[in-house]
Amino acid sequence: MANYILSGKESLGVEFGSTRIKAVLVDENCNPIATGGHTWENRLENGYWTYHLDDVWSGLQDAYAKLNDDVLKKYGSKISSLSSIGISAMMHGYLPFDETGELLAPFRTWRNTTTAQAASELTKLFDFNIPQRWSIAHLYQAILNGEEHVGKIACLTTLAGYVHKMLSGVNALGVGEASGMFPIDSETRDYNEDMLKKFSSLEKVKACGWNIRDILPKVLTAGDNAGFLTEEGVRLLDPSGTLKAGAAMCPPEGDAGTGMVATNSVGVKTGNVSAGTSIFSMVVLESQLSKVYEEIDMVTTPTGKPVAMVHCNNCCTDLDYWVGVFCEFAKASGSSLSKPQIYDLLYEKALEGDADCGGVVNYNFFSGEPVAHTQDGRPLFMRKQDAKFNLANFFRAQIYSTMATLKIGMEIIEKENAKIDCLMGHGGLFKTPVVGQKLMAGAMNTPVAVMETAGEGGAWGIAVLARYCVDKKDGEALEDYLNNRVFNRYESSVIEPDPDDVKGFAEYMKLFKAGLAAEKAAAENI
Repeated sequence: MANYILSGKESLGVEFGSTRIKAVLVDENCNPIATGGHTWENRLENGYWTYHLDDVWSGLQDAYAKLNDDVLKKYGSKISSLSSIGISAMMHGYLPFDETGELLAPFRTWRNTTTAQAASELTKLFDFNIPQRWSIAHLYQAILNGEEHVGKIACLTTLAGYVHKMLSGVNALGVGEASGMFPIDSETRDYNEDMLKKFSSLEKVKACGWNIRDILPKVLTAGDNAGFLTEEGVRLLDPSGTLKAGAAMCPPEGDAGTGMVATNSVGVKTGNVSAGTSIFSMVVLESQLSKVYEEIDMVTTPTGKPVAMVHCNNCCTDLDYWVGVFCEFAKASGSSLSKPQIYDLLYEKALEGDADCGGVVNYNFFSGEPVAHTQDGRPLFMRKQDAKFNLANFFRAQIYSTMATLKIGMEIIEKENAKIDCLMGHGGLFKTPVVGQKLMAGAMNTPVAVMETAGEGGAWGIAVLARYCVDKKDGEALEDYLNNRVFNRYESSVIEPDPDDVKGFAEYMKLFKAGLAAEKAAAENI
């Protein structure tokens, strides 16, 4: 790439993750050629996990500026034009706006578990699982709470939808992202019409004075045009004024959809696990599940295929705090080990631990876990009196805890006989070679693959969708585009489940499930 010259035909992908906003620039062949990032963090304010909208824009501008710096360093000039742009972000949540574009309530993210009543009532009404983090659950809970702002809502959207609308002027979502707002009919690839009518028929909804379809964004599928970067959008993205308007914009997608794209897991019987601040698995189904499960979300691929999703709010946050403690100890002892080195050391040490962690168990719950039926979270480490308590078992339990709640949901998918050829792993849990991949294979009792592209993540995935938007040939399915024009040149490593790991994790899960009562008690009393 040393001799690469910017042509203006590049595509930009931006993803707003839980802790990082990442921008990736790709060439015409979807190769990443530059990156930029910005670190941010959610806040717990007035009982809600939130991000401020000012932080959205300052973070986006910083990530894009750093991307431009990378481009200038590598290729001698900054970006002046782009072929296409894609925006992705954490799915779900609640961003209600009035007709003037004013935000009516602070952004309520996916991490909130404050909508139990609404989620339960809507699940019964629709005969379809509505998780607490879905936008429709947040909306209905606000109605049930009698919140004054609900009658003023003119637009309800997600973080990806909000950023996309501000950059393009188009109020739309990709179907995968939309499926985390309101149930989707995979035949029509639009909101489920019967469920829209049922929701609208509720007396408390009628009193709000709006129609639910009118306030939800338009649904588009991968490959559709979702507008163009406007002059106003340019000023929000690149205040320096170097970038020109006019780039095509693909439908904004959530981190679930971009994770599927980034791991080439959009076809039937494919699946992936994304493991970062949260952890979730996505399994593309041959047919719908036999019944409603509150632990399983039914969402879609970016093209509208049905997907069984197990979403857990907590993954690597607790583990990262523990690594921080070891970093403090290393510094106090005079060690020069860096945090990445300590991460690798602890991960590799975990492989020396007992397959069942020797009677040690960890709960990484910073927030509630609906899949585990806990309303609130308290990080909790426990062990039996006769546990084999050593560093290897301690850290193996930390890694196991990132997967344990996911396993509860995946057990349901296993019982439904949904076929999975292989799980594609991506996210921070898989950054250290082999360890997370090996332990995940044992935990899920299925082969786990990690691709060369796994480190690029969702920002690269949405950049690929942006390229598909402008590159696809007539009738070219997304699966064919990915197989024949993107992933045909990338390699992946596959690890089969080790029988000892499978047996050991099953024993760990017995202890994990038995101890959930203590976790619930901790949340209630501490």
